[in-house]
Amino acid sequence: MPLSGFHPLIAEWFQASFGEPTDVQVQAWPAIQSGADALIAAPTGSGKTLAAFLSCIDQLFKQALARNLDDQTHVLYVSPLKALSNDIQKNLQKPLAEIGMRALQAGLMMPELRVLVRTGDTPMTDRQQMLKRPPHVLVTTPESLFILLTADKSRKLLRTVRTVIVDEIHALAPNKRGSHVALSLERLEALTFTKPQRIGLSATQRPIEAVARFLVGNRSASFLKREASIIPDSQADSHQPSAISFSPCTIINVGHRRRMDLAVEVPKDELSAIATNAIWSDLYDRVAELVREHRTTLVFVNTRRLAERVSHYLEERLLDLGSDAVAAHHGSLSRQIRLSAEERLKSGKTRVVVATASLELGIDVGTVDLVCQIGSPRAIVTCLQRIGRAGHWIKAIPKGRLFATTRDELLECAALIRAIKNGTLDRIEVPLAPLDILAQQLVAAAASQTWSEEDLFALVRRADPYRDLERTTFDRIVRMLAEGIATNRGRGLAYLYHDQINHRIKGRRGARLAAITSGGAIPDTATYAVVAEPEGTVVGTVDEDFAVESLAGDIMLLGNTSWRIKGVESGKVRVEDAHGAPPSIPFWLGEAPSRTAELSAEVAGLRSEIERLTSEDPSAESCQLSALSWLRQECALDARGAQQVIEYVVSGNAVLGVVPTQDCVVAERFFDESGGMQLVLHTPFGGRINKAWGLALRKRFCVTFDFELQAAATDNGLVISLGEKHSFPLESVFSYLHSNSVRETLIQAVLLAPMFA
Repeated sequence: MPLSGFHPLIAEWFQASFGEPTDVQVQAWPAIQSGADALIAAPTGSGKTLAAFLSCIDQLFKQALARNLDDQTHVLYVSPLKALSNDIQKNLQKPLAEIGMRALQAGLMMPELRVLVRTGDTPMTDRQQMLKRPPHVLVTTPESLFILLTADKSRKLLRTVRTVIVDEIHALAPNKRGSHVALSLERLEALTFTKPQRIGLSATQRPIEAVARFLVGNRSASFLKREASIIPDSQADSHQPSAISFSPCTIINVGHRRRMDLAVEVPKDELSAIATNAIWSDLYDRVAELVREHRTTLVFVNTRRLAERVSHYLEERLLDLGSDAVAAHHGSLSRQIRLSAEERLKSGKTRVVVATASLELGIDVGTVDLVCQIGSPRAIVTCLQRIGRAGHWIKAIPKGRLFATTRDELLECAALIRAIKNGTLDRIEVPLAPLDILAQQLVAAAASQTWSEEDLFALVRRADPYRDLERTTFDRIVRMLAEGIATNRGRGLAYLYHDQINHRIKGRRGARLAAITSGGAIPDTATYAVVAEPEGTVVGTVDEDFAVESLAGDIMLLGNTSWRIKGVESGKVRVEDAHGAPPSIPFWLGEAPSRTAELSAEVAGLRSEIERLTSEDPSAESCQLSALSWLRQECALDARGAQQVIEYVVSGNAVLGVVPTQDCVVAERFFDESGGMQLVLHTPFGGRINKAWGLALRKRFCVTFDFELQAAATDNGLVISLGEKHSFPLESVFSYLHSNSVRETLIQAVLLAPMFA
């Protein structure tokens, strides 16, 4: 029996609340109860979070009944989003209250099991109270965990932790936040009385072995010894649920694929290279129509500016549904406004919330019937996570609609749905030893206690991103932190004492404060707080550039509310309610994501397949019908959308002579209206590769012609603006860069960027 390992009262509560356990729960519970580290991979809405927590709750419950449960923190939950942390706290409090009530009815006296959240939003009074009376379950974010590990009083709070749950681990592993949390987990293990059990959760992990290594760290060679053969990712969804054991990590993999109701929505007007006002108007009308047809709807966009814009125009179309029918949700809104939007959506008071990634990961926002995505989300995993917010309960079918605003977006959305149907996932690549993150953690660790060089180096090497860190590199970072940095005013920013005779490292005065105030991998942005008067409440933040360009009397939109600017001060914009006056929309810089490599390959593959289907005679009706039918079946396009995709690829083929793919890069040169020469490379590799390619190629052109040139890149190509005198054979552009020298060329190009000036 799956529930036989739990206390009878816990088992009764589970059966009364949920009935039978899901596949992932049946597989996960024995592994978790064994005490081994575990990585759980299962689709959204499959019950994997409860699979991780129920064993922890059961253990705490048994301790409470035996009167061995003190006010100590035993379970630490780490999530990448503040909204997810708040959501988990609420979702845990209800079952804990119900279990406590059942215990009381059974005549069992036990202390209350408490769950608290510690994030950047947590008020200071709550933080102080937490130190006086620690919760049994602490919910936090990577950045707050770093602070808790570094501040003197909060370190005592973490000594008793027995279990660490890292949720949405796929969102951490491929970036510097993941490297940061990996080192924090090693510091936590060095601090606790017993080694904490690590449990990782995610719906989208590829390759899953790499994520498992990231979770448990660089322990020993035995980690790679398989106790059961693992199924390759390509077959991960055609097999029965499996528990695969590494030593010391057990992988519970029930796949990521889930039946979904997906389609691409195309406006009435024909799409072009840019989105016209008519297309946007039609899009708003269609989304409003879908909102009326469903009880609750989530609309995802890629930028905060677009979230404000879409929510504003939807509200105009849904006035008859009430003043609270539409809400905006993004990271630049205050905590109170975000929480209010989440609560109103759950209660049904708000019919549609327009959000950025702030509501993307694992959050249970009630019974959401429909998810709309405006434009391409630029990543397969992002699309799966966002669509998974709909039908976020067991056996439900998520319903999602993707809205294309340009021809390129239409092609990308079609490729995205095809990738999801085929079970393709973005590949996770863990960054290798980011040295800026290492420097932060070394200062924080040394500020907390004195270390021997060997022990500190061993701790760093146990974190998976730093498994191959060389001792010479470690010593150089320690030397820099101990000696400081030479400036015009002399040496400064020395944070460590390095005793090279006794090989000891400890923090200097001020090291702890520097670590706490400067830690984390999320870049600082220059923002101004928006303060509503006369109450004096902060409603959100806007970009510095927007704030300094604003004048008193201007109307701005924030949180789907119009505000009149009364004045702009240092770091603060004072506003008052403009009572619905027509607003301008704020902007925030550096938001748009680049397309992932896997989705870029899918886009190129879709182009190639359409070319193949229409290659015999693009104008022949039989070829057109064959391609049309294939697109409708494979990519969830309607007839109009499929026809526009075919025409776009065929017309491009007619002009260029070939269809640009990842196997066929096309160089094109033409003169613009001003007489300047434009060099275009059609390279569907995604923004990251194309931007690097453009920088390196621009550097080579600048050196060759001794002239500063302009370059730009998109997900589908790059363009370099040349003068009339820049003459060269077009085919020679492919010989300007070579794989053996491109790294050095790119480094020289990047060093000229303003951030290195």
